[in-house]
Amino acid sequence: MSRFDPLDAVLFDLDGVLTPTAEVHMLAWARLFESYLAARGAAPYTEQDYFDHIDGKPRYDGVRSLLASRGIVLPYGEPTDAPELETVCGLGNRKNGVFTSVLESDGVAAYPGSIAFLDALAARTGDDAVAVAVVSSSRNARAVLTAAGLLDRFEVIVDGAVAAARGIAGKPAPDTYLDAAAQLGVAADRAVVVEDAISGVAAGRAGAFGLVLGVDRGAGHDELVAHGADAVVDDLGDLVTDGAVA
Repeated sequence: MSRFDPLDAVLFDLDGVLTPTAEVHMLAWARLFESYLAARGAAPYTEQDYFDHIDGKPRYDGVRSLLASRGIVLPYGEPTDAPELETVCGLGNRKNGVFTSVLESDGVAAYPGSIAFLDALAARTGDDAVAVAVVSSSRNARAVLTAAGLLDRFEVIVDGAVAAARGIAGKPAPDTYLDAAAQLGVAADRAVVVEDAISGVAAGRAGAFGLVLGVDRGAGHDELVAHGADAVVDDLGDLVTDGAVA
């Protein structure tokens, strides 16, 4: 990428883009499925399972996809299911409990490069001003943003809780990103989607956004491009020079 144009708005995924909460999520998913799959005599859970079946998807969709990869079918249940129930929702809620406990005990810090990038965008004013939003599949987005000290930076937050309450389809469908752009009053072709997940860049491509920027936190440059990224960086700080967007 010779030069990055933020257009009129930048729509950020959260986990793995702004904060390394993906690491907390990965740990929580591993703790859940390592024992669960072992008890069922299924193939062991691996880190690649996270990228192939879970990363970027709404929590219950991730559970269902992972189980399907092992030929396991459970009743879907209800979002209010207790964590001990043998349902897709029950397992998802079990995982969320692990995630919440780790977040509360360890906290989370934003990526320094992402902070620099947000600062550079915030410095643009007048005709060059750029609106920003967070679009996350996680129902914990506000808690994570609060823990990272980022909550007050965003005009619009469309997370898993908002999507569920309003019946908005999750990634890889583009609907949550389109909703965020609409709330900002920005056309999709004048907005940038920033994602580290395959399902997220696919959502950006499906929504015909002006630019889909991939951030490689493990999915791989080639995979992100293959699924819809126009360009890929290793860190958002790579796009900042002398405090300005390069």
